[in-house]
Amino acid sequence: MSIKPVFQVLPHSIRDVIQSLPASVLERLEEVRVRQGRPLEIITFKQSWFVSRFAHLSKKPYEAMIPGKEDCLNLLNLISNHSLYTMDEELRQGYVTVEGGHRIGLVGKVVLEGGRVKHLRDITGFNVRIARQVVGVADPLIPCLFGNAKVENVLIISPPQCGKTTLIRDLARHVSRGSQSIPAYKVGIVDERSEIAGCVAGVPQHDVGPRTDVLDGCPKAEGMMMLIRSMSPDVLVVDEIGRKADSEAIHEAIYAGVHLFATVHGQSVREITRRPVLRELFQEKVFTRLVLLSRRRGPGTVEGIYNQFIERLDNKVGRMGTIC
Repeated sequence: MSIKPVFQVLPHSIRDVIQSLPASVLERLEEVRVRQGRPLEIITFKQSWFVSRFAHLSKKPYEAMIPGKEDCLNLLNLISNHSLYTMDEELRQGYVTVEGGHRIGLVGKVVLEGGRVKHLRDITGFNVRIARQVVGVADPLIPCLFGNAKVENVLIISPPQCGKTTLIRDLARHVSRGSQSIPAYKVGIVDERSEIAGCVAGVPQHDVGPRTDVLDGCPKAEGMMMLIRSMSPDVLVVDEIGRKADSEAIHEAIYAGVHLFATVHGQSVREITRRPVLRELFQEKVFTRLVLLSRRRGPGTVEGIYNQFIERLDNKVGRMGTIC
């Protein structure tokens, strides 16, 4: 997946600097951090750097380029296509997804209404997160996740930036396409943050398989029910569950005979099973395969694969190591 869409939303002053970085750095680029009045920063695998106006990398913040107010205003205008009023929902959520599934986090002054976040204003900080598609990343896990050609209900657990969205995207592609060991299934993706499929005008920019339908920008709970009613999927795919409404919708989907692939933020299986919102799902053994990821040896390090009884399975096929 090209990072060209990222360059298109950066103001020229920052774009020229980032594009001038060595190819070896751009290939490993994960984040570009733009903060008004503070050093320009990039984050690659395992380390971060401050960036000078001459595209020199340094660990010293005083050597870095300092984006100003005009840089931040230009960045905001490019993200919103000069129509900030059309981004009310994004400003309330604190992020914007651009072409290619790249996500830009926003910080600034929070405006409250009735004790809840209404939107952001005076936006002075941006985190441009690079989305990368890795086709085939799920292949080493297939023996553990799909025994006897049966589709399991899979939950991928990891902290942020450990490859869970990359993995679930490839799992969707895998079951949608089918293989010698797995028949092809109808897949429905509820892509609330436009990160799994990276849709532009409703068309996926990532390869999510030939039999996959995507509901883009829709809340997960509502989207799961919409897809079940309208598209009759065999497998539903959702990212970052965690609300009570998500849990209720998952119950409805399972009772309707639909299989589920989902992700959740977490450090360990034990931590996830204790969360009040998810506890009932684990008590009912809804998820029959749990995949725990970390960054210990790089994004996508598989720390373990478990069944619904929290028993280790990956020792049957060997440790997977880093898959992303």
